[in-house]
Order: sequence, then C-alpha cells, then structure tokens
Amino acid sequence: MEADITPALKALPQLDSVLTESLDAIRNAAANDRAKLSANHLDAWIAHHLYTRTLLLKDSAVKSYDKEAFDYFTAQAKKYWPSLHSRMSRAHVALALARLGDRETARLIIRSLREHAVTSEESGMSWNDGEGESGWYWWQAPIETQAMMIEAFREIDHDDKAVEACQVWLIKQMQVHNWNTTKATADAIHALLTGGRELLGSDAMLQVSLGGTPVKPEGVEPGTGFFEARFSGLAIKPEMGSIQVTKSDPGVAWASLHWQYLGDVAKVTEHNATPLKLERSLFVRYNSSQGPKLDPVSGPVKVGDELVTRLVLRNDRAMEFVHLKDLRGSGTEPVNVLSGYRWQDGFGYDEVTRDTASHFFIDSLPAGTHVFESSVRVQHAGIYQTGVAEIRCMYAPEFSAHSARIRLEVGQ
Repeated sequence: MEADITPALKALPQLDSVLTESLDAIRNAAANDRAKLSANHLDAWIAHHLYTRTLLLKDSAVKSYDKEAFDYFTAQAKKYWPSLHSRMSRAHVALALARLGDRETARLIIRSLREHAVTSEESGMSWNDGEGESGWYWWQAPIETQAMMIEAFREIDHDDKAVEACQVWLIKQMQVHNWNTTKATADAIHALLTGGRELLGSDAMLQVSLGGTPVKPEGVEPGTGFFEARFSGLAIKPEMGSIQVTKSDPGVAWASLHWQYLGDVAKVTEHNATPLKLERSLFVRYNSSQGPKLDPVSGPVKVGDELVTRLVLRNDRAMEFVHLKDLRGSGTEPVNVLSGYRWQDGFGYDEVTRDTASHFFIDSLPAGTHVFESSVRVQHAGIYQTGVAEIRCMYAPEFSAHSARIRLEVGQ
C-alpha cells in the first residue's frame, strides 16, 4: 500500500518559491559585487530542500519560473558540498545529485564519507565526528544521520556491506540508548527494514545451552526474537557455568547471563568484564600548611577523620540511563546530606544521599573517563567493610561493573 503524496505535491510550489526568493536575495546583495553571486551559499536547509525536491521530481517537475533558482543551488551543491560540516547534509546533496544524473559527484561524496568512517565487527560502521552522539541542530541528530548514511550507501553505491555495517551500529546504539523521538524511531526502522539483508526474513532462534543442556525458548517476542529463562534454588547446578551460544544465521545478536546470590562482602572482588570499568579508592583528607591534601588510606584511621571516596569510571561508548551506587561503611556518615543536580565534564546527573549509599543517576553518559568523589566522616571505632561501588546501564543491564570492598580499620 503506497502512501498518499497529494499533500506533499500541494506543498511543492511554496517550497520551490522559497529557493527563488533566496536567489533574489543573493542577487540583491551582489548588485555591487558580482563575486558574491558565485560565492558559497550552500547550507543544511538548501541541501535538505534539494534532497526532498528530487524525491518528487517524477511526480511534479519544477516550474519554469523556479527552475533557474533550482539549477543555481544544484550547481552550488556540486561545487561547495565539502563546506557542509554535517554528514546528513552531505548525504542529502549526494542523493539529490545522483537523482539528477550527476553520479560522479555523488560517488565522490560517498567515497569521502566511507574514508572517514570507523568500522568494527562489534559496533559496525560509525563516524567519530560527534554527530553519532548528540547535537543541538536537526542535521546533527544521530539516529536520523545514520539512517541517511544507509540510504546513501544503498541508493548510490548499492553497497550492501556498508549498509549492513551501518545497520549494526543502529542496533547496537539502541542497546544502550533511547530513540527519544518518533521521527528518530521511524527513520531507524525504515533504515533497518530497507536495503541490505532482510533482517526479519529469518526466524532462526539463538541456541543457548547451559552445561550441555539446551535452553528451550519460551514466550519469544515477535520480530526481535527476545526470550528469557530463569533458574532458581536447587535448579542451579555447578556445570551450568559452562555456557554455549550458537547463532545459525548471519546478523547481530546478543545475550546476557545474570547470577544473583548472597555472599560475604569481605570476599567480593572487582568485576570489570564489560565496557564499563569501575575503580574505587579511599583517601583521608587533612589540612596542611599548603592547604587541604589527600592521602591514600593505607592503615588505621581515626574517629573524626574525613574520608574521600574516589570512583574512576571508564566507558568505551556513550550510554543512557546509568545508575552508579556507592555503598558506605557502617561506621561512617556522609558529609554532604543534600541531594541535588550536579554538572561535571560536560554532562549532568542527580546525586541522591541515602542511609547506606550515595546514588548517581545519569541520564546521558558520554564515552571517556569520569571521576566521582564523595566524603564521609568516621563515627565509630572498629573494623568495617566499606561495601562496594556498582554501576549498571538500566537500559542494558548486561553492561555493569562493581569494585572490590575496602577493609577499614578505625582506632580511637
């Protein structure tokens, strides 16, 4: 069933007149300086106009009184496309020129995009230009930009390999991010279902076995193939620690295993086997003649000492909806008891102080190394375990890490 394009066709005369008005404004400005007429007037809006207009050229040709402006900006796009900083806009120009018959320039733009791409088996094809993370403008929207990359590689170069690599990035990006607009979701779904391999064409299930015993899929989600199996109590056997995952058809899949149990906190060691890495260290803050200083805790501390917990978080990809929890020792109390919004290193988060831990709720965590610090005051003498610090991406719980516990000896 084809969509009704009648409303779009009715809007074309007004859109075409905008280009004519823009050319008239350029001519007026160039009345005393003809060089201005041939200067660069290409921007993201013009690129998007050409892309949109060429979609409907077969249904409605550009009228004669608007044709001059259309040809002028087409020539601008062919000459000045390298000045466009947005990948989305470059793809817009490439697709428009290809539809107008200039496949040479279109392939040149695609070649430039491919040369700047980064490809990996896990993450697919992406670009380290910032547009894959965030942007204030519509032409920097990461999901829509990736969808446009897929359309350009598919329509201009017919490069199924590049299309599938870009689709992998979209799927992996959804693993730890929220497609937060209906437009982003629609563009992503369209990009995943068109071109490349038919992602929904296979109904082969991921085969999982624990200790040689196959896990029977139940309650499989249509389309995604998601299913889960739970084991508890005496159903858990030591040999189930041997896990085998088999995928019989091409494409992307991921699985995760969660084991919950109770144990002695003194025996907890750090877990950093995911893209999240968390290190925890403890310092004593004291005043010196040079000002406040921090010394690593290497022996007993005293009642009344201020202890600073430093959490160093490393993550190799941007994530959304991240929860960091720092458990305190039972013989300490927080110095800062006021919860609130904090800002550091280019991102914000909510810090919430509770009886047993400090919580950091991060809506959007950029890739990199981040340091969080909180202070407690030693209240009682004795020997304590400080607990552990743990972090988890709530959107993808398989991405988690926790630190080891720290033994704390407090004298009078």
